Amino acid sequence: MATHDTAAPPTKEGGAAPGRPPADPAGAERRRARLSRRWQRDMRWSPYAFVSPFFLLFLAFGLFPLIYTGWASLHQVEMTAPTDMEWVGLRNYTRIFDDDFFWNAAKNTLTIGIISTVPQLLMAMGLAHILNYKLRGSTFYRVMMLAPYATSIAAASLVFVLLFGRDYGMINWALDFVGIDPVDWQSDKWPSQFAVSTIVIWRWTGYNALIYLAAMQAIPQDLYESAALDGASRWKQFLHVTLPSLRPTILFTVVVSTIGATQVFGEPLLFDANKGASGGSEHQFQTLGLYLYEQGWVNQHLGRASAIAWTMFLILIVVGIVNYVISRRLRASS
Repeated sequence: MATHDTAAPPTKEGGAAPGRPPADPAGAERRRARLSRRWQRDMRWSPYAFVSPFFLLFLAFGLFPLIYTGWASLHQVEMTAPTDMEWVGLRNYTRIFDDDFFWNAAKNTLTIGIISTVPQLLMAMGLAHILNYKLRGSTFYRVMMLAPYATSIAAASLVFVLLFGRDYGMINWALDFVGIDPVDWQSDKWPSQFAVSTIVIWRWTGYNALIYLAAMQAIPQDLYESAALDGASRWKQFLHVTLPSLRPTILFTVVVSTIGATQVFGEPLLFDANKGASGGSEHQFQTLGLYLYEQGWVNQHLGRASAIAWTMFLILIVVGIVNYVISRRLRASS
């Protein structure tokens, strides 16, 4: 009987693999091109998206108020009707320059700035030099340096008001203990400016000390070792190694402290709460910041206050230009 051989179907192990659809190299290339373009756009625009919140806030709360106050300084406008503007040109500037209270505030700002800045930076330099050595608990001392800076201006000013009280203040008690007559710290010109300056010194000395400390720790130790091998004492090392290396940092702190002194406001305002923005009974410690506040929010002359604000802004620009010139000369000399 004849038999017919039939081909068995291919098995899974030994049979042929099932067919696949042919590849599309053009489509894969297009997909890679789209991903590449998307990645390039992401790398190009993502940084701008990340920093855009800062610029939006700056436009809303920085640039727009600056432009608006510049425009308002050229108009006569009152706080009670800020939309009613009358063009007066530069009259607001000529009026404040002819105002004796403006020059009094400018002189007070200068003297308070000098009294507060010079001792502050000298003390900060000394504290930083001490903290630069290996001390037990140095981290604790560095944190304590920032404690005054983190304290509220209102709280610090109120404490100093109690310390400098005329009748029951601790400062007058200490002076009376050594036989010195009590001082009226709020009514006399120089004592009141000294008292306001002590608040500024207390708040900012630790902050500047940490800046100096960071700069000192960046000085190469080889310089100190070479100076020690030459027989230089620690004092001579400080004069001939530390100070020359800190010249850019010292210039930075001087400029920042000058800007802060120009804008000082909270300390004199709270030092004599009864007189408010007048800065004492005879304006003896009224600064430019208090004068601006008095004209804008007490007298409600918004145009004149805007002119004062722009005058302070121009003063800061001059300070910045001086800083730039000195920095260039220091870099050229070094």
